[in-house]
Amino acid sequence: STMRERKTTDPLHSADPLYSSTDVSEGKEKLRLKQEVGLISSVSLIAGTMIGSGIFMSPEWVLHHMGNPASSLLIWAACGLLAMFGALSYAELGTIIKESGGEYIYILRIFGSFPAFLFAYTSVILVRPAGLAAVCLSFAEYAIAPFYPGCSSPQVVVKCTAAACILILTIINCLNVRLATSVMNIFTAAKLLALLVIVVGGLVLLANGQTQSFQNGFQGTTAGIGTVGVAFYQGLWSYDGWNNLNYVTEELKKPEVTLPRALMIAIPLVTCLYLLVNVSYLAAMTPSELLSSGAVAVTWGDKVLGSWAWLISLSVALSTFGSSNGTFFSGGRVCYIAAREGHMPDILSMAHVRCLTPSPALLFTSAMSLIMIISGNFTSIVNFFSFMAWLFYGMTISGLLYLKIKKPELPRSYKVPIIIPIIVLMAAVYLVLAPIIDQPQIEILYIVLFIFSGIIFYFPLVHFKYHPRFLQRVTLHLQLLLEVAPTTRDAN
Repeated sequence: STMRERKTTDPLHSADPLYSSTDVSEGKEKLRLKQEVGLISSVSLIAGTMIGSGIFMSPEWVLHHMGNPASSLLIWAACGLLAMFGALSYAELGTIIKESGGEYIYILRIFGSFPAFLFAYTSVILVRPAGLAAVCLSFAEYAIAPFYPGCSSPQVVVKCTAAACILILTIINCLNVRLATSVMNIFTAAKLLALLVIVVGGLVLLANGQTQSFQNGFQGTTAGIGTVGVAFYQGLWSYDGWNNLNYVTEELKKPEVTLPRALMIAIPLVTCLYLLVNVSYLAAMTPSELLSSGAVAVTWGDKVLGSWAWLISLSVALSTFGSSNGTFFSGGRVCYIAAREGHMPDILSMAHVRCLTPSPALLFTSAMSLIMIISGNFTSIVNFFSFMAWLFYGMTISGLLYLKIKKPELPRSYKVPIIIPIIVLMAAVYLVLAPIIDQPQIEILYIVLFIFSGIIFYFPLVHFKYHPRFLQRVTLHLQLLLEVAPTTRDAN
């Protein structure tokens, strides 16, 4: 059948608390994805996805909304702390439910099929492709900027470059998991080096007495509830990716050890770098110069590096390419896991018989991202993306609180103090409600309507299992064309 007829009952309430729905039929051995992601690759996946275009683009917007340097630095620190708290909460979930899929699989196992389907539908169709398209468009802007000095790049060239970026990522990720993680490791090292150059440059400027931006640092602070929420959105966009490792839990070596350890290395590292990079920007530029800069990192390079400023444009292009690879790597897994659980067409749950990669899911994610690139720009994507992301983050964290209170007996190798998920849940509620209360926008209504439009597909296709016959033939032909076969989860 095209939509897998599998029970999506909550295994947390069944005899086997974790893996009662594992699909191993009649002793037949099925394909499964390899456990090839070690600690270094895990740290690279988190840090490499987090450090994208945000730190090179968002500082001016955080400063714009907060009104002064000191309060903007506080926002950056608070965003890092919130990302760390969220990641530690997810680490406990990952050691209770050792399955790939991130929020999707946690919502499915705790709250059931319907809310999990709405998450998968929203994430696979809209959120992940839109986020990937935005990062690839950022990559394209920086990659082709040197070819159009003194003027803006033609939009058709930008979009074609972004599309080429997505196609290259598709090939890399479909060929081999190890190749994809090697690309992540290399590009993460390159972007960390670029950020260290900015940090060292800033420290030299501070040592030479360029501290005027930090005098009267809190003067003119903006204190509106919605304004602070939007500033958080801009900062958290730069931290997005802190939860990426939970999407590939089944592919981790020793996930109960690797997951929390990688989080505790990667997120504090990124937070410290972000704070030092922001200090460096403010040492090189006055707040007004920073606000008027179209690309903060490039302006910093012009002021500090002189004739070597082109290195910054190259670094941002490398950084955004590496980040888009991490987003693509994990985003394809959401589609793959949702299909495996019967919430997406069955073809998307299959893996290539030789490469052992979820190639149909990756191709589908690629296609949706290409549509996003063709259809428009990404000026408002940060606020839109953050609203939807924190809506589901809040739901996932409330699921963890439910497990901690109602099912403390479930085995887990790592426990987070209960106050941490409570703080994250409160932050999620604030980030979802604050912009709505302070500055209600019609776009938020459209987002909510899109989420609930999933009901139209859920009841006939999933709940009542209506599967048109012609789709079964399409699935068979695609399976032969793509050389893919069904997989089963790794119940480690």
